[in-house]
Amino acid sequence: MLTKYLTIFFISMVPLIELRGAIPVSQGLGLPIVSSYITCIIGNMIPVPIIYLFARKVLEWGQDKKVIGSICSFFLVKGSKAGKKLEEKAGKGLFLALLLFVGIPLPGTGAWTGTLAASLLNMKFKDTVIAVSLGVLLAGVIMMLASLGIFGAVGAIS
Repeated sequence: MLTKYLTIFFISMVPLIELRGAIPVSQGLGLPIVSSYITCIIGNMIPVPIIYLFARKVLEWGQDKKVIGSICSFFLVKGSKAGKKLEEKAGKGLFLALLLFVGIPLPGTGAWTGTLAASLLNMKFKDTVIAVSLGVLLAGVIMMLASLGIFGAVGAIS
């Protein structure tokens, strides 16, 4: 049982997969949904402060290096584009835009990208962590409902 929880915990820490992929995996492993939700949220949130504080510096440092330069440049461009897109759409509502960006489970819109975008926009650390946390909670609820088949059941009723 512990191995299954560790599996979803570490899956939720992986960029681009995050808790969006870990929650359905938890259901495939037969784990209880509430404890899986909590495990995945914790796993998804652990990298957030590290990303905010260090990712930008590491990516900027590495963008001109031979082996890792293209990867670092890719993530800087992706984060910058996401940040600019958020800022254009949000204006002064950047906190809410970041929350929704992270919270709506679409490809490339998770905690990793949202935190990097907030860092590149020089958003305050506290605001970033709170917005990303709320977004992860929202994405977790959406994925939990999807994993339980709630959306399919509602569609079948209508």
